[in-house]
Amino acid sequence: MQDDRPAALAADVPLVRLKPSLVVPGASAGADAPWHYIVATDVLPQHEADFNAWYEQEHLPGLAAVPGTVQAARYVRVEGTGPRYHACYDLADRAAFNSPAWLAVRGTPWSSRVRPSFRNTQRTMYQRVA
Repeated sequence: MQDDRPAALAADVPLVRLKPSLVVPGASAGADAPWHYIVATDVLPQHEADFNAWYEQEHLPGLAAVPGTVQAARYVRVEGTGPRYHACYDLADRAAFNSPAWLAVRGTPWSSRVRPSFRNTQRTMYQRVA
């Protein structure tokens, strides 16, 4: 593995390489996105096919369609440690997160079926600062 991280990054900081698997323009595509919400997770192997179908057919497109979402993207870890799957949501407005439209997408029967198979889940909201 070639280590091509910036020189200012400490050597003991783990390097994780991700490969994009799906990028969906959001309902607010083109708007500034100062909020970045990331969900990183593993999934039980026996549920992986259902998990990937749910993310690609329902969940990611559904959250991209929520007003205030600029873009939704999925990545798969190809090198490094940590959760294998990453979903990134660029938001024009933090209020999009947990809005009624957002919660409706999270509350589908398919979502309820898939979510118990998540493991090592990390959810983080970032705000860009000047």
